[in-house]
Amino acid sequence: MVNKTHRELPAPGSIKAHILVAAKAEFAQYGFEGARMQRVADRAALPKPNIHYHFKSKQQLYLAVLERIIESWNLAFDQVSEASDPAEALEAFIRQKLRQAQQDPAASRLFANEMIQGAPNLKHYLNTSMRAWVQDRAKVIKQWMQAGKIQNVDPERLIFLIWSATQHYADFQVQALSLLNRAEFDDPVLTETADFLVTFILRGCGLAPDSRTT
Repeated sequence: MVNKTHRELPAPGSIKAHILVAAKAEFAQYGFEGARMQRVADRAALPKPNIHYHFKSKQQLYLAVLERIIESWNLAFDQVSEASDPAEALEAFIRQKLRQAQQDPAASRLFANEMIQGAPNLKHYLNTSMRAWVQDRAKVIKQWMQAGKIQNVDPERLIFLIWSATQHYADFQVQALSLLNRAEFDDPVLTETADFLVTFILRGCGLAPDSRTT
């Protein structure tokens, strides 16, 4: 069942979604303080009043960008339930999250920058919607443990581990590629990294990884 604490994401082709894409680029480049609504309008090729029609302030727009990033990251784990296969569900979550790190590293860096500053704009969201999502997903993991599908683990910290392990390849991509002696985070690097993380995390949960990842 989809977690009801999250709002529906804007339709991909909607004006609001178009504005959020432009705003994400603006905030990623200039940060919250340096971002300008006029430049968001210019990036979106829309009149500035159109931006203010959908988002009354820069802070409201910034929060919408961050919330959309978080909710898109977690979509792969929204649908899991007690009846889901834990190995399949966790693997899908890891691979999708890593794919997002490859395709949109700026989103992860934008979120990380907000966290480094103490989440001045996102704290309420963390304490409400995001906490509720984590508690809801942790409940499913506990149900798996009670059913003997997965060994006893700390559900919340398992989610934190997946977030941090995958986001590392966005936030510290230059470091990772340099030390691995790879030119770019291309599909072969993505596959190797995903296979490693899936194997490592699933074995830590007492689950057998797919034969492709061993």
